[in-house]
Amino acid sequence: MALPPLDSPEWQSPWRAFAWGLRSITQTILTIVLFVTYLGIGALAHDTHFSLLWALCSTLFVWAGPAQIILITTLGSGATVIQSAIAVTVSAIRLFPMVVSVLPLMRTPTTRRRELVFAAHLTAVTLWVECHRFLPQVPRERRIAFVHGLGVGLVSVCLTANTVGYFLAANLTQTLGAAILLLTPLSFLFSTARNSREVADVIALVLGILLYPLAAKMNSGLDILVSGVLAGTIAYGVHWWREVRA
Repeated sequence: MALPPLDSPEWQSPWRAFAWGLRSITQTILTIVLFVTYLGIGALAHDTHFSLLWALCSTLFVWAGPAQIILITTLGSGATVIQSAIAVTVSAIRLFPMVVSVLPLMRTPTTRRRELVFAAHLTAVTLWVECHRFLPQVPRERRIAFVHGLGVGLVSVCLTANTVGYFLAANLTQTLGAAILLLTPLSFLFSTARNSREVADVIALVLGILLYPLAAKMNSGLDILVSGVLAGTIAYGVHWWREVRA
């Protein structure tokens, strides 16, 4: 499915743009990855004795697979609500740079802040990756509606997968459940590699992979954060140096 040209009448209505965003979930392999991942999250919620409604609400309001896994496992192991909230918040901080990088792609001079609230909530790794692929093909004044459609489509897939996984939990072995959850970071890695067009992007990605084993030896629990910040800072420095020389 190719999106209409930027000057096509198909973009005249916000509802048409929403519909194109909704249909775009069929054009990314991440939809399948999300479905399989949320099968595992639904099964995990079942095995830790949470209700299906609780699992669906966690998807709607948290909308981040790793954060949901942290929420389920911490509460399931006896942690307090405050402890779980802190752990989820720390995990969610990684999404802040993604929101900051995606929202400017949607704004116009007349965009009001409240119009970006729902798009900000929908911005997780999957949406961030696909926005950089799809939004250049969407007129700027219709990008918010398009992202709403794309996000609603992805969330709907995850809610469906939650339900299916919850009722199939008895048939999922521990090994299969773990393998399913591993699909998410692998798919994000390959999608990020595919979308790396600038030299700085490639440097950040490669350094992040190389520095992670060293950061993991610190046993701090912040290995991903440390390796990511170091790799991103070095990549930005290289980008700045290239810009100055040019």
